Amino acid sequence: MPLESEDGAKALQLITSRYNQREWRKKIEKTLSLPPAGFNDETQRKIFLYLKIGLQAYKSRRADPPSWVVGGFGTKEVIDRALFKPTVIDSEFTKEHVALLGQDPGEEVDLVWWEDMLVNWFEEPEEDGEDETDDEPSEDSESASDHDQSSEPSDSAKTEKTPS
Repeated sequence: MPLESEDGAKALQLITSRYNQREWRKKIEKTLSLPPAGFNDETQRKIFLYLKIGLQAYKSRRADPPSWVVGGFGTKEVIDRALFKPTVIDSEFTKEHVALLGQDPGEEVDLVWWEDMLVNWFEEPEEDGEDETDDEPSEDSESASDHDQSSEPSDSAKTEKTPS
């Protein structure tokens, strides 16, 4: 399931506060390469998209995969622009929406938290009642697979029919 608002805020704070720390740059780039659907909160999703697009380095669309400019003046400029004028992200944004940018998320945000965040980003919630039916194959699917196997000739039968 997508990140809850607390974890989403920490992820955005991580991206915007630790970009100059060399040990976090690759992790931030990996986070920026993820789809925005990982955020549950629409405001955080818009901020993430702004950062993702603003920090994307220009490369050939045909030859190179996307990469990001993380660290240095370019990153600081993108973050400062959002803090100074939040409407660059969305016309309805105010300073309160972007107040979390640039603030360190705290010591609890470490490598273990980051790895758990990645798992949560892609984790889908399980539906109730489907667990029982997924474990046991139904008779219809078994009979259909038996039918498919019997209708196709085996490889040895195919080689016998080819003229020499």
